[in-house]
Amino acid sequence: MFFLFQGCGFGCQLHHIVYCLIFAYATERTLILNSKGWRYNTKGWDYVFYPISDSCTSAYDDKVVQWPVLYDAKVVSLPFIDSISQKPKFLPLAIPKDLAPRIVRFNGDPSSWWIGQMLKYILKPRVAMQKAINETIAKMNFKTPIVGVHIRRTDKVGTEAAFHHIHEYMAHVKDYYDQLELTRTVDARRVYLATDDANVLEDARKKYPEYTFLGDASIAKTAATHRRYTPLSLTGLLVDLHMLAMCDYIVCTFSSQVGRVAYEMMWTNRVDASNSFFSLDDIYYFGGQNAHDRVAVMSNTGGKSQDISFEAGDRIGIAGNHWNGYGRGTNKRTNVNGLIPWYKTADHLVLYPFPEYKQVPQYSDTRQKNL
Repeated sequence: MFFLFQGCGFGCQLHHIVYCLIFAYATERTLILNSKGWRYNTKGWDYVFYPISDSCTSAYDDKVVQWPVLYDAKVVSLPFIDSISQKPKFLPLAIPKDLAPRIVRFNGDPSSWWIGQMLKYILKPRVAMQKAINETIAKMNFKTPIVGVHIRRTDKVGTEAAFHHIHEYMAHVKDYYDQLELTRTVDARRVYLATDDANVLEDARKKYPEYTFLGDASIAKTAATHRRYTPLSLTGLLVDLHMLAMCDYIVCTFSSQVGRVAYEMMWTNRVDASNSFFSLDDIYYFGGQNAHDRVAVMSNTGGKSQDISFEAGDRIGIAGNHWNGYGRGTNKRTNVNGLIPWYKTADHLVLYPFPEYKQVPQYSDTRQKNL
């Protein structure tokens, strides 16, 4: 499997590597990253992170065949996920069928858990990068309880996402701490604030003196659009992602790749992260994913507040959650589009028969222990 880095941001690139790794896993191939000239470090991905494979790092002179191809092709080159034709059923939000019975016992969002495991395998910083990350974190006096807030302000606002004021994020931070204090004593209301606008951190500290804000304005400065694609900026972004993922709860926008990556990374350090976030805009999604459906768990009679009728068991294609008890979707049985009472539906879990790799004892044993 062969992948050429795309010219998008780090979160976007991470998700494309995840897509390619899932592709390789499903077709029993090895993923090779062609990262020469990488915009974050011209020396390539392997200079910053450990390679995906220690033993298979080049396709040599083998013929590279563009997808779609027959499954017996030795080396396959994958396109940008949004432009892939003949999209396979194993792409997100599908999970391995053989793991599903165990995953769903403890997991409120199996698809994100699966993607989180891929991210954990991909994001293995080399010693120098890990040292830089550790040194930055050590200066912050990170303690729990703590809520992570990610505010994207520069290149996405006005094009891919709406502007959200700091008070919109802090309202949900307050809700989290108000609920937490019903059951325990909170010594300080801590917030880890990650942003690409250095002014946001100072503004938050002035407006909310009752909260303790952790963050590094220098990281925000390196995230500015004219400084973003540098090794220093990458270090800062990795610090932000690590810190957000370690928080008890995050408030973010899922229109941002970084917000979604932070949520996915949360799955690598806790049993269930499905109730550990609030998104101010989109529901969780994986860019280029297959259809996201929900299944009706009880019937609904339409006609009220523009909601639609459905019966228990109906599949509903989702267009989004309105965060007011309703979402919008299309009943795939009747083809009627409209509002749906969210509580009357549940995510439809897509199971795919991924290879189980039983011929690799060491891998199989590790796989079982991780569950």
